[in-house]
Amino acid sequence: MRHTSAIATALLSLLFSTAFVTGKGLPDAPEPAWPDSLRSVWFYTEGIKQQAIHGDTAQARRLLHEAIRRDTTYAPAYYELAANGLYATAEEAVELAQTACRLDSTNKWYQQFLGQILIYAKRYDEALNLYRGLMEKYPKNPDNYRVVAALYEQKRLPIMALVTLDSAELRFGKIEPLDEMKRHLLVATNQTARAIDEARAAVAEAPYEASPHVVLAGLYAIDGKDSLARAEYGEALRIDSTNVQTLVSLADFYTERRDYLALLATMRTLFASEDFPVEAKIRRFEQFTSDLRFYREYYFQINALASTLAILYPNDQRVVELYAGHLIASGELEQALALYKIHLDDQPPVQKYYHTVIDIESYLERPDSVDKYVNRALALFPDRVDFRVAKGNVLGYSKHYDRSIEAYKEALEYADTDSLRGVIWGLIGDAWHQKAVAEELAVKRADSLSTDTPFDVAAARKAMKQCYKAYDRSLELWNDNVVVLNNYAYFLSLEERDLGRALAMASLVVSLTDNNPTYLDTYGWVLFKMGRTEEARKQLQKAVALDAQQSPELMVHYGDVLHALGEQFMAEVYWRRALEKGYDTRQIESRFAQPARTPQTQTQSATQP
Repeated sequence: MRHTSAIATALLSLLFSTAFVTGKGLPDAPEPAWPDSLRSVWFYTEGIKQQAIHGDTAQARRLLHEAIRRDTTYAPAYYELAANGLYATAEEAVELAQTACRLDSTNKWYQQFLGQILIYAKRYDEALNLYRGLMEKYPKNPDNYRVVAALYEQKRLPIMALVTLDSAELRFGKIEPLDEMKRHLLVATNQTARAIDEARAAVAEAPYEASPHVVLAGLYAIDGKDSLARAEYGEALRIDSTNVQTLVSLADFYTERRDYLALLATMRTLFASEDFPVEAKIRRFEQFTSDLRFYREYYFQINALASTLAILYPNDQRVVELYAGHLIASGELEQALALYKIHLDDQPPVQKYYHTVIDIESYLERPDSVDKYVNRALALFPDRVDFRVAKGNVLGYSKHYDRSIEAYKEALEYADTDSLRGVIWGLIGDAWHQKAVAEELAVKRADSLSTDTPFDVAAARKAMKQCYKAYDRSLELWNDNVVVLNNYAYFLSLEERDLGRALAMASLVVSLTDNNPTYLDTYGWVLFKMGRTEEARKQLQKAVALDAQQSPELMVHYGDVLHALGEQFMAEVYWRRALEKGYDTRQIESRFAQPARTPQTQTQSATQP
């Protein structure tokens, strides 16, 4: 709390109403023609104004020090420097506060503030002596007793802390914060029985109030007397079944006893209470859902909590996200999507809702719906680069590669960092690659059908050149873009060109990441293409172990390397697994048709992917 001397207080309103202007340095205008004794008051007041109105702490500090230079006995300036944090170290703060107290020894606020600063500086002995003096000087202030007891506890003198609290109780009667501290100290000093006796007495004095029963129940629980604790909780709930203090304490009791069904039943009552803050409800729900096994075992009870939140707070963005996340975790993806779509009309519109709708629709492979919501998002948020990128993505899903590339290039105009522009150029390169693959498939399809329809055989080659150009632009902007580096290296290895550069990029990716099976696959495949088969085997073996045999492409690559090393049986095992995972049947059949190699006759030539 701020305090000024009588003369400063009297002058404060006068000085704030005068017509002078404060500058950023020491005032340039001539100082007012006041008596010398008032010049410190003027600098002091200017310092307060700089701090409170302009937020200029440096200028405030200079002005207050100038007030002290003009009058070294001016206590309010010392106090303001300490109270407003205008000091360099805790020790300087203590010195300022001590000086203010010494110069105005009758000021209660200065003394209390000095005590706070001493505690902040961890000078507990000095703080204890000061507060003990304040207890004697101001015996009607219970807060001094609380601080003295806390300092005794800090010094590991719990008995002295209890003596202090007993003295406060005799003087002031029951004060809950002091009573709570006393109970804590009694338990800490193995005097739980005494704490229980005092709590019983409190119940006897107020038998129809819930709070004393809750306190007694908590002490019974600490003492291991669970049946008595449950009885007291029951009595408290009989008095007031919706009392938040009772329900929270009971929930903690059930948590400690690992009685989770009872805990969740109690939490359901708490969640239905408007007196229990929504922030606390959300925090509790996140705790319950953080453990997947707990989530699964008590799904129906947790679902009831989620439903309660959704009913009570239908428009709270945090609750919408929480409930939608719960639906997704429950496998109710369509319901989560419907929930988000309901809130797309919220005002003001919420960008995150649009993002999630677009992501879910993309996951469900519904490009028309994705396109619809991307366009709605762009109408509301035209400057958002992420929605423009999403536009490019959905066009790519729809195999409109040229339009996809155009959308990505439009997104570049809204990107505000080189790293983001690097990402978008990488997406442009990916789109060119997808176009190249489509052109290759078209040519192969035409060949297999013996059709006379003309196809541009060179179109795929041209698209790949554009892909590499885009990747080069991406790496110029962000040279550690691991996604682009990985794709670039892999595509070069498929074409068996610039393998040295491909190896350098794949090696860099592996060094920048932590055992990613996809990146290890690329690194091993490049090594294989370079004829470094044994090295390739080690990398691919590691990748297969990390991937848990999920990627058919990885299993095909590993099988090819094993085949090249003459390990035909294991090669065929991995080819079959790839086939089971959906790999192209004809390509697997062509691999089985290859003659088996032996370690004695193997060469370093590589199998085509």
